[in-house]
Amino acid sequence: MKKFVDESCIFCKIIAGDIPCARVYEDERIFAFLDINPIVAGHTLVAFKAHYPTLLDAPADEGKALLEAVKKVAGALLGVTKAGGFNCIQNNFRCAGQTVFHSHWHIVPRFDNDGLPDWPGGKYDDTSTMQELARVISTHIDSGAAGDSQ
Repeated sequence: MKKFVDESCIFCKIIAGDIPCARVYEDERIFAFLDINPIVAGHTLVAFKAHYPTLLDAPADEGKALLEAVKKVAGALLGVTKAGGFNCIQNNFRCAGQTVFHSHWHIVPRFDNDGLPDWPGGKYDDTSTMQELARVISTHIDSGAAGDSQ
């Protein structure tokens, strides 16, 4: 695995051991630690060790290691916290709430009646509008232009 580090990135500094953290998991490619500002106790961040600012920057071959680590961490959180479920949240770009530009996933234990909001649902005006949007997105994916508008 190629080592890629951004010297100004707080997560790169945490992963390198320059800033202390409460580490919960580590392997060759992935590093997981408790969030210093948790939504609930156990809120864990799972990050690539290599510096990729967003998910779109990460090579696809990193995905298997990430998914395996997320599953291990989430399973452990469920067991330890006795949570009834968890959210796996990943923000990309500032307008989506990303504040640290080192691709990472939030694993948040959830409990019945925990007071945290559920995902706000919406509606399309009609099914033809939804189908047209799906067609345009699919065409954009098929052309290899995904992420070009960022």
